[in-house]
Amino acid sequence: MTPKEIRNERLAQKMIKNLQRRNFEAFYCPTAAEAVEKVSALIPDGSSVTWGGSMTIRDMGLTEALHKRNLNVLDRDLAADRDEAQRIYREAFSTDFYLSGVNAISEDGVIVNIDGNGNRVAAITFGPKKVIFVVGLNKVTQDVQSALARARSTASPINAARFDIKTPCQVDGICHNCNSPESICNYIHFMRNSHPAGRHTVVLVGEDLGY
Repeated sequence: MTPKEIRNERLAQKMIKNLQRRNFEAFYCPTAAEAVEKVSALIPDGSSVTWGGSMTIRDMGLTEALHKRNLNVLDRDLAADRDEAQRIYREAFSTDFYLSGVNAISEDGVIVNIDGNGNRVAAITFGPKKVIFVVGLNKVTQDVQSALARARSTASPINAARFDIKTPCQVDGICHNCNSPESICNYIHFMRNSHPAGRHTVVLVGEDLGY
């Protein structure tokens, strides 16, 4: 293994122990391709599944792979209009599986996410029977404070640019702690533990994924 692969393996194994201590199920996959197979294996045929606005799961080909399975897939990306997308947002709460990325995760296993509309953090918190996070090791930070800083100063400005919304961070790439009408930082979610135990699974991936 390369030095980076050795470090990733050791970091992932330490984080798995920390996540298990917080009642998460946790796994490590060195590559995105292996992660697609792992997540798919966690979802039985016939299950209902949907996801939040994660570029991680889209870019790695996971959503495409799930569409090829015998699953009831609710995909807001295929919605004909805003009303249909809103319907899928609400139906997400009764699905068997909800997939998500994260904006950041601390080395000791606290997950930080920021939302504009709140649908993703709401579903993570309550509703779907199971939640699976797919997390590139580029999202790992030393502690909760640095996880929040990453979410606000790295992920949010990039997502603002992706959506081309008119926020101060879109202009200069820096978080201004703004109250802009188009802010995508309206809901800040800290997840300390999986409750009930085992409802949440974290699949760590030894590649840079998402923002």
